[in-house]
Amino acid sequence: YIADIKAGKMTAKQLAERAKWLRDLFDEQTADEESLNDGWEANERAEDNILGSVIARSIVDLEAEAVKLESLIKLAEGVLEKGDESKFAKLREVIQDPKYKDEKLIIFTEHRDTLTYLVNRLEGLGYTGKVAKIHGGMEYQERQEQVDFFRKPASQGGATYLVATDAAGEGINLQFCWLMVNYDVPWNPARLEQRMGRIHRYGQKHDPVIIINIVAGKTREGRVIKILLEKLERIRRELSSDKVFDVVGRIFEGVSIKSYIERALTEEGAESAAHEIDERLTKERVKQVQDEEKRLYGCLGDVEAQLPRIREEIERETYRRLMPGYVRRFLETSLPLVGAKIDGSPGDDAFTIKEIEPKALDPFLPLMEKYPEGVRTRFTVNKPDPSSDYVFLHVGEPFFDAYREHICTRFAQDALRGAVFVDPTATEPYLFHLVLVTVVRKADPSMKAFSGTQTLEYRLVGLKQDAKGGVQECPVEHLLILKGGSGITHSSARLAADAANLTEVAKAYAFESVAKRAAERQRAALLESLAEREEYVRRGYDYECAELARARSATYKKMREGDPAAAARLESIRKRQAAIDKHKDEALAVIRREPDLIAPGEVTFLAHALVVPAPASKDLERYDAEIESIAMSVARAHEEALGARVIDVSNSGLAAAAGLSEYPGFDLLSQRSDGTKLCIEVKGRARIGEIELSENEWAKACNLRDQYWLYVVYDCATSYPRLLRVQDPFGKLLVKSLGGVKISENEIFGAAEDG
Repeated sequence: YIADIKAGKMTAKQLAERAKWLRDLFDEQTADEESLNDGWEANERAEDNILGSVIARSIVDLEAEAVKLESLIKLAEGVLEKGDESKFAKLREVIQDPKYKDEKLIIFTEHRDTLTYLVNRLEGLGYTGKVAKIHGGMEYQERQEQVDFFRKPASQGGATYLVATDAAGEGINLQFCWLMVNYDVPWNPARLEQRMGRIHRYGQKHDPVIIINIVAGKTREGRVIKILLEKLERIRRELSSDKVFDVVGRIFEGVSIKSYIERALTEEGAESAAHEIDERLTKERVKQVQDEEKRLYGCLGDVEAQLPRIREEIERETYRRLMPGYVRRFLETSLPLVGAKIDGSPGDDAFTIKEIEPKALDPFLPLMEKYPEGVRTRFTVNKPDPSSDYVFLHVGEPFFDAYREHICTRFAQDALRGAVFVDPTATEPYLFHLVLVTVVRKADPSMKAFSGTQTLEYRLVGLKQDAKGGVQECPVEHLLILKGGSGITHSSARLAADAANLTEVAKAYAFESVAKRAAERQRAALLESLAEREEYVRRGYDYECAELARARSATYKKMREGDPAAAARLESIRKRQAAIDKHKDEALAVIRREPDLIAPGEVTFLAHALVVPAPASKDLERYDAEIESIAMSVARAHEEALGARVIDVSNSGLAAAAGLSEYPGFDLLSQRSDGTKLCIEVKGRARIGEIELSENEWAKACNLRDQYWLYVVYDCATSYPRLLRVQDPFGKLLVKSLGGVKISENEIFGAAEDG
């Protein structure tokens, strides 16, 4: 710059203009606000700009700055030559403290250079292979892999230490760890608050959480930071609440610890800074901020009072969930269609997928190769332990999603052509349609928020249609109680011939009675909550107004103190304040307009089935209502004799009344006095013989495992019925797939519990 000015290539005005736009992102933004681009954190880009610029505004200032820089370089070289690593020595003390032996430890730093230094030093101490690292230059998946490496127990090859920059922690939960070191304490209080929140959050089970801040307390600047941290800890104890860490950013809104550090260069300034921190950070101020946020955002409701209901809903959802039984059954039945098979017992947690035909799995090799070599051939449908080397197949897992899409695409036309199934409970043939209905929010070009049509709801629906065209909605699980048929029967021929016309009737029903009603429910819900949402929007903008007013006051003060970047920030704040009413009106207009745009979307058929009654000589004989009734009575009496509360969920109406899906896959829900719950499938036989589980029952047995019981009652046609009870029939019984799952009496006797 000096040469450029002397050569006339740059004027003093241009030099001053460059200095005006230098930004310290550590001071201005939180880690969550900081952007990550092209492998760089935003603060690193800003730092490069600062290092390539100057704060001087004239040739005289430039020459003075050059002299100062030379002295600073010599000072830095002297420190480096001395080799005194007091900060790292303190970190080493923490690591080697017997209290923290073998405990997982997070080390936060603001700079990637420091991160690299710490990783190298830790590995130099003998911790090679035990140090994970995350920084903003990593892709999210790579960061998550490092977190998983850190999460895995050290005894199973996991890392003991995680070194991270602030920006890298965004969106990652680390509450499985309770020990954290701030290798350098951020000068932006909001960043300090966010670091603490990485581990001190909902889901943290360890008490206490230890946060160690490495500060040179005997220096003037160290004294300022030490006072701040000690005051936070004192208030935490006085309030008996860790919530103090959640508001430190708001208490110091618009104030940087850097300004206190700069003042601390003199003894008088250090005293002044310490006094100001002591006055600003008080127990009363913490409570004031908490009360203000409650006033602006409103009460979020008594969560604790809602927990019993939420737990009950979660428990009921366990009985509804799709995985893992349905996933495994899907794989077992579909893999042979593409020339492959599951290799492994149905009761095993892990299995492999093997080719029956050459190159059957070739379409999936690119996805499988993304997994480590020792993992890619081992699968499970049950959520594995973090240390397990299995691929967990579930909706959302790349390999499973690709395989599912492949099967659905390949056999989509077959599903639409339809097939014949047998319903052992039916007396007349009927059509079953699997339909996808949608609810959409139509576009409104006058509003940016509604620039395009958006699908709000996808719903999979089963429709049951008789020969006269009558349609009724039924659960999609209805398919799982059906068995494969051998062809169109004489009684169903006319229905099959008229299937095309009847399908159009079913489509109209799906649109009018399912899609329209779903849209009406969405619209009604939006209208019902409209006043509440309007109030929430107003409060949000009131809060933003208050925050901007505080920021404006603090920034104006900085500008008066000579901060060269304050004027630009102040202008930005003024513009935001001027636009806030407009933005609020736009936000309110959006939520008021939305209900009018809700409409039913497309209706798409996915599959059709012709369902016929079972031949009288076979399945109807097994489906003897009287025998089943006797078996249910015996099973219920057994549970009630043990003091259990027994709920009958054996038909769709009873199951729905109990809060379950209409086909839960078991007959009785027994709640024992000790809190144990049993999901009991009851099978009865007049004498003895094999029993059969439907696809749905098989899948639920796979899902629930030890909670699922098979109660088989033999000799129901005699005066002395015999009850045999099998816990976890999926794991204990030798199963053989024959439409459903047939189990012989010998297998049942062998697996039954004593007593």
